[in-house]
Formats: sequence, C-alpha cells, structure tokens
Amino acid sequence: MKKIFLLVAVGLTAYAFTPKKITWVAIGDSITYLNEHTDETGNRVTKGYMTRVTEKLPYVHYINQGHNGWTSGGIAKEIENLGIVKADVYSVFLGTNDWWQGRPVGVFDDYKNNTGNNTVYGSFRIIINKLVSLNKEAKIILITPMQRVDFVYINDMKNNAWGSYKEKDGQSLAAFATAIKTIAAYEHFKVIDLYNQKGMGLQQLVKYKRLKDPQTGNYKNYPYPSFINIPFNPSTDEYPYPPEAMDVTFDGLHPSNKGFEMIADLLVKIMKKY
Repeated sequence: MKKIFLLVAVGLTAYAFTPKKITWVAIGDSITYLNEHTDETGNRVTKGYMTRVTEKLPYVHYINQGHNGWTSGGIAKEIENLGIVKADVYSVFLGTNDWWQGRPVGVFDDYKNNTGNNTVYGSFRIIINKLVSLNKEAKIILITPMQRVDFVYINDMKNNAWGSYKEKDGQSLAAFATAIKTIAAYEHFKVIDLYNQKGMGLQQLVKYKRLKDPQTGNYKNYPYPSFINIPFNPSTDEYPYPPEAMDVTFDGLHPSNKGFEMIADLLVKIMKKY
C-alpha cells in the first residue's frame, strides 16, 4: 500500500512540475523570417532567435510569421490573410522597415482611436486587435527595433542603407522604439527594448566596416563611427563585412548568432514565467 501511494505521489509531483505546452506565434520582418532561412545569411547564422528559445524552453512550440522586408503597415494590411492562428503567446517585432521606408510613426491617439493603417501607431492597433480577437487571454510581447549601422545585403550589395545614427525622412529610429514602448505600457504588455539594450549599441553591431581608404585606395578596417563618411561602391568594392567584422550583427542590420542569442535570452527570461 505504501509503495502504491509513493508511486502515485511521485506521479502527481512529476505532473505538477511538467510545464504545459505553449504555442507561440512570432510576428516580424526579415529578422524573424531568417529563422527558417539561414541560408540567406551566407550561412553566417546557424539558428535564429525562435529556435534558440525553444531549445531552452522545449515545451514552447513556435510558428514563424516573419515576412521579409515587411513593415507594420504591410502586416496590418494583410492581417486577415496571413493565417495567424490562436496561440498562447504572440510576439511582435517590427519597426525597422517602417523607419527606412519613411512611414510616419504618428501619434499615440492613432493607436487609442484606431485611426487606420496610415501610421505605425495605427498599424499596431490593427495588429493587436487581431491578436486579441484570436485569444483575449494570450500574452503579448512587443519588441522594439534594434539600432543599426550601415546595412549591406550579403547577396546583393546594391541593396544597402545607412544606419540609425542619422534620421530617415525626418524621423529617428528611436521614435519608432518609443512608440512601441508607449503601446506596451498602455496595454500592460511585456516589452523588450532592443533599441536601448546594453551590448547592442551602435559600437557593438559590427567590429568594423572594411572600405577603401579614399587617400590610398587600399582597404582599411574602419570601426564605428569612423566609417560613416567613407564612400562605398557596391559595383566595384568587396563586401564590407567579412566574417571577422561580425559582432551583434553580420551585415550591420541583421543579428549574428551572438545577436540572436541575446534576443533569445531576453525572450526566455519572460516566457519561462508563462
């Protein structure tokens, strides 16, 4: 009798400490998309942030809703056509493409009053309304865009962009991060502020940018910020971020393995409590 009681007690204890399975839908842009497309990084990335989270929290099952190059406006416009399913946790990691494409960040009243898909605040209202309609009990995590230095696409150097050290169309990337934090505070959502995250500042994104010295024509490694005004010709120059230049990103914008691990650790810290 004692043996049976002990077995039942052990079984109940094991059941009590078995985490329930969690479904997580990760909504985002190329940084999220790359989790399933590491070959598009020149094989410099081996695992994205979602894979890394589920390795540490095996009871979490993720669904990748990352859309390469999309803005929050694009997600909001297609929100009913993306096949987003009911889940226990949603994360929304957008904003960097909105900034570069010159979408207006708008004002908080655009979010509160659901004014439509004309500003980032309005786009987030549409996205969050959809998530709440799928599961009003779901946990929602908002992630601000990371800072960025000069992006050069590893598979097409003509696709390049300057970093967040200066404005684009009169807007700072910081304003987009602030908008996302404002929404999170209003809704009492968890927020991961990558824009201000220690260790992810402009100085840590790459070790250097390899460019031709304008005086000598010889290649030289320029750390941030000394490379800002050094010209880069995508038609004739070598790729400016050799593997040795990688730090938190591998191309000035997209996280490296190191960067993805940092993002995953921040998500795990929140999600392990669910």
